[in-house]
Amino acid sequence: MDLAAVAAAVLLAGWVTSGLWPDPAARAITVNSSDQALFEWLLAYGAHALTHGENPFFTHLLNVPDGVNLAVNTSITVYAVVFAPLTYLIGPPATFAVLLAGNLAGSAIAWYWLLSRVLLPGRTGAGVTPRGQVAALVAGFFIGFAPSLVSHANGHLNWSAGWLVPLLIWRVLKLREPGRWLRNGLILGVLVAVAFSIAAEGLFFTALACGVFLGTWAAAPAVRAEARAALPSLLRGLAVTAATAGALLAYPLWMHFLGPQRFHGTGFDPVIHAEDIAAYGAFPQRSLAGLAGLGTSLAPNPTEENSFLGLPLLALAVACFVLLWRAADPGHRATLRALGVSVAVFTVLSWGPRVKIFGEHTDLPLPYALLGHLPVFNAALPARLAMVVSPLLGILLAYAALLLLTDPPPRPRRLGWAAGYAAALLPLLPVPLLTVERAPVPAFITSGVWREHVSPGGVLTPLPLTLDVSPDGQRWQAYALADRQGEFAIPAGFFLGPGGPGGRGRIGPVPRPTDELLQQVARTGVVPPIGEAERAAAREDLRYWRVEAVVLPDRVHGAKFPIHVDALRQTATALLGPPTRVADVDLWRPPT
Repeated sequence: MDLAAVAAAVLLAGWVTSGLWPDPAARAITVNSSDQALFEWLLAYGAHALTHGENPFFTHLLNVPDGVNLAVNTSITVYAVVFAPLTYLIGPPATFAVLLAGNLAGSAIAWYWLLSRVLLPGRTGAGVTPRGQVAALVAGFFIGFAPSLVSHANGHLNWSAGWLVPLLIWRVLKLREPGRWLRNGLILGVLVAVAFSIAAEGLFFTALACGVFLGTWAAAPAVRAEARAALPSLLRGLAVTAATAGALLAYPLWMHFLGPQRFHGTGFDPVIHAEDIAAYGAFPQRSLAGLAGLGTSLAPNPTEENSFLGLPLLALAVACFVLLWRAADPGHRATLRALGVSVAVFTVLSWGPRVKIFGEHTDLPLPYALLGHLPVFNAALPARLAMVVSPLLGILLAYAALLLLTDPPPRPRRLGWAAGYAAALLPLLPVPLLTVERAPVPAFITSGVWREHVSPGGVLTPLPLTLDVSPDGQRWQAYALADRQGEFAIPAGFFLGPGGPGGRGRIGPVPRPTDELLQQVARTGVVPPIGEAERAAAREDLRYWRVEAVVLPDRVHGAKFPIHVDALRQTATALLGPPTRVADVDLWRPPT
């Protein structure tokens, strides 16, 4: 059963990411190619920093002259370091595809393992059984390929790393072992440091969920003595965990909260990025139901379908809860109560500061309004709290499936339960992510010719300047770093940095006149009148950025809209004079 589970998880993950595999360097995730380019860059920079002794938490290769604080961004440092050999061997795009598929497969496998080896045996006391493995397989694959994880697989190497959660839960439960608090605390501390480096926001949500669940469980009279007995070992282990994680994360945390180019809170609106109440009963776009035309657009974008469980699954979850409650002893009812309270808490919090239903915003306040201004909460998106709900419901489905398999009801009811599970889970079966062809990295970069026009570590900029909507510059950098060609820096870039309203963060740097002009041309295709004022501003901006070469290839990938290359060429020529043709790009030398 275990080998079959691993094989099935790998095959299903390969199926979901199949659009990337024909040529990872030439394929991009349709709805989020900008995040894909960012994570490819992070993999390349992390490998480069490791092998060249550079700071993995700050870089001057982006956002010249200020640089970028990677500690407040999603730096995926552990991934970048561990997979550095693979990045150098097969390149950042292929490594990204491997990690994306590995995240999905690993999530299903890790949940299957936790359920079959820890949670279900702990319920029955019978150890690992074939029935328990079947229940764990059904629930583990639902959680591992939940709509939220498949949605975030649209470019997010951090949020698709769902395998971290079951490992964290396992090690938290281990803290109650008497006499082993030091060892268990050390292991959990290391795991917390790893999770922080990959998905800090996800680690925060996992900690919140553990706190709500364990607090609710411990308050039940039936288990109060058990909780009291476990408390000393738990507290000692948590102290060791905090000390271990604090030591490992001391510098990243300093950079995060006190380092240069830091900011407080994100620039994302928590009202927009709150889960629509109706979204819980809706179906996700990249699922069998979505393929059949039942998907909706209730999420702020296709990467944020954080609930989207469908009405059949919600009905099944209620039925499972009732079934289990009726059969449970007081101790197990404490567990069920904790599951139910946790589902309710995170569902309501995910709705954000104000009620939103079927896309309509209201002024009705919700509990999140009291939390949104607190530290850490102000850097999180409330809609993503819905991602906690899927694992909780999955655990409920596993318990119910085990009960039905261990003590099967009469045949008609048994068939009804089987039909209920099928009706709830089959519509959520994922289908491949949408992918699109993207512009190749030009031969000007791949051949190394750029080194003849830019000094070592000097500044080169593509047109338009690199941002989330035009991420090619970071793809070029990633290629050069992974191919060991050396460094060139770029102005701007796709990152989170200071400059937003109220000291909050923003995507990219605060724009200057020239990059605003070029982005407008790239988006609209309209060449504005260029006079001496615009030329003077361009000279000043290029001098500020220390640009040595301005480059425009024949094809440019636009992450959100088509890039008008011909209009950019005309505008750049009006600003800087006629270009020189070098390899497969037009190149301008900034006027002195």
